[in-house]
Amino acid sequence: MSARKNPHPLRLRKKHGEGNKPDTTAADGARLVREQSLRNAIVAGLVIITIFCLAWILISSLTGRVFAWMTVVLGYLLGIAIRHAGRGVDWRFPSLAAAFAVVGSLLSNVVLAASTTAAEFGTGTLDILRAVTTMTWPIFFDEVWNIGDSVYALLSAGLAAFLSPRKLSRNEFYALRLWSSESDRH
Repeated sequence: MSARKNPHPLRLRKKHGEGNKPDTTAADGARLVREQSLRNAIVAGLVIITIFCLAWILISSLTGRVFAWMTVVLGYLLGIAIRHAGRGVDWRFPSLAAAFAVVGSLLSNVVLAASTTAAEFGTGTLDILRAVTTMTWPIFFDEVWNIGDSVYALLSAGLAAFLSPRKLSRNEFYALRLWSSESDRH
């Protein structure tokens, strides 16, 4: 005979536990909140943007082509980096990732355009970037930035925001809910 009470032959096997409440507390949720680090997420985002700009320049110079969709890769990298470095469980981390993705897309396009222009004039990329004035920006947005770049920047922001929050187990999510409801009462 079965060890379970009232076994039914047509009942499917339970895959999600016995129905007991997890032995987590609001203190576990508070620990999750304390583990967050917005500073680490910002540093990781800045490092990823810097590395991405250099890698995109290298790929474009080796292939002789500019792949506009590479900014979506930037969004993926930012989301993963902010998730692991920031360990965030609240709204700030997806917002940060989305903002970094949009700014990183714009900045990487500016640096790539400066690199391409520098190669044409036989000078360095930093010389071109230092020579940027307020009169340069309308030309950049007319000749370099287009609607496709805007779409890729928004896709990058969405992907980064989706990937940036910390992945929680059931027990961690329950502990966070307990902590949240307890902190709302106080």
